[in-house]
Amino acid sequence: MAIALEGPRRVAPKPKRKIPDYLIYEIMDGKPIYYKGYRDVLSGKKTVGEIMGASSLQSILVFYLTGVISRFIDEEKYHVLVNEPGIHLDRRNNLSNDIAIFDQAVLPGSKISKKYANVPPKLAIEVDVDADVEDLTETGYIYKKTYKLLDFGVETVIWVLTEAQAVMVATKDRIETFDWNRDIPLMDGQTFNVGAYLAKKGISVE
Repeated sequence: MAIALEGPRRVAPKPKRKIPDYLIYEIMDGKPIYYKGYRDVLSGKKTVGEIMGASSLQSILVFYLTGVISRFIDEEKYHVLVNEPGIHLDRRNNLSNDIAIFDQAVLPGSKISKKYANVPPKLAIEVDVDADVEDLTETGYIYKKTYKLLDFGVETVIWVLTEAQAVMVATKDRIETFDWNRDIPLMDGQTFNVGAYLAKKGISVE
C-alpha cells in the first residue's frame, strides 16, 4: 500500500511592514527617504518628536546663520524661509533645507502658500543630515542632494557639518570644503564664521 508523504510546508513570507508617511523626510527619485532614527520609532524605542527635533547644536547654528542673514538681507528683494522649507523639484523629488533665500522676482509674495515652493532659491543652507541615509551613505546623500538642487537652479548650496567641523560650499562651477574656523562666503560679499561664533558663545564641539 502506497503511503503519501507530505512535502515540506512552505512558510509564507511575512508582509513588509508599511512605514507611516509621517516618517518621510524627503522624496528623492521617487523613493522615500525617512527621518534619521525612524527605525527606533517603529520599534518603540523613541517617539516621533524625538527624531524630528533638532539638536541644541543644530538649532543654535541655524539661529546664528539666520541672524547673520538678517543683518544684511534686503527684504524688499529677498524672502528668507526657515524651519525646513520644502522645495518641489518635480513629481519624483521633494527636498527640504534648513534655510532658503529666494529672490522675490522668482518667488513673489503671491506665490507663497501652504504648499512647497516649486522654484529654486538663490541660496540653500543645511546644518547636518537629518535623513536616514543607510542606502546612500552620508557623503553620497550630501552630493546627490546638492547636485539635484544645483541642477534645479539653486545658485549656492551650503552644508554645515558638525561632525567634521567643516563647511561645504557648492556652486555649478565648484565644490569647496572649508574648516569652519575661517570666514566663509555666504552671499552678496557677506561671510560667516561658525567656529568664531561657537567660541564666543562658549560652546565646545567634540
